Amino acid sequence: TIVLNNPRRRNALSLPMLQSLRRDLLHDVKSRELRVIVIAAKGPVFCSGHDLKELSSEDDVKHHSQVFELCAEVMTLIQKLPVPVIAKVNGLATAAGCQLVASCDIAVASEKSQFATPGVNIGLFCSTPAVALGRSLPRKVALEMLFTGEPLSAHEALMHGLVSKVVPEDKLEEETMKISQKICESSKSVLALGKATFYRQISQDLDTAYKITTKVMVDNLTLRDGQEGIEAFVQKRKPVWSH
Repeated sequence: TIVLNNPRRRNALSLPMLQSLRRDLLHDVKSRELRVIVIAAKGPVFCSGHDLKELSSEDDVKHHSQVFELCAEVMTLIQKLPVPVIAKVNGLATAAGCQLVASCDIAVASEKSQFATPGVNIGLFCSTPAVALGRSLPRKVALEMLFTGEPLSAHEALMHGLVSKVVPEDKLEEETMKISQKICESSKSVLALGKATFYRQISQDLDTAYKITTKVMVDNLTLRDGQEGIEAFVQKRKPVWSH
């Protein structure tokens, strides 16, 4: 579990916070014991997005570029990791904070959570958050969020596909752990192959997507755990994964 832990700054994605988040996402990433990553946060705000003090005219263009480039790197890293990443959201997620939720593989939110891209209201359109948002939400829903800055409730976010589940606040930990434990029952190598393939094929046309995934299904059968799973099913026993 990685916890965003700067509630006094509304867990803003400052340059140091982004550097720390990248470092923690990559920590022990090749370890066989690492099976799932949960991103959570302290305080009433999950993440308020970029630290606007870093984006003032006092800082130069080079610094601004560094902030946005690192943020993009972290968001794409999440989808390149070999294990599923779950956002555990209990509060407000805005701008790049909303982008972070949209970039995770799974998102579980409490009923009090809200999601917004309000950059337009301060003259800084949420163009980079729009990349993740536009790939998670129907276009017209994403554009309404981007054009108005108005928040989605947790249940609206669920209805439109920004989050996977919405639960009462007191059930958030339990539900997140339930999903995590279910993931841990599967083979890490099979999940890693499946996750990489999902993101590779999702942006392709239908014929190309099927060509990619047809080959990967064959590759999956060459994995030790691929054969173990089939043998265990035929023999009516639990598989013993090698990962």
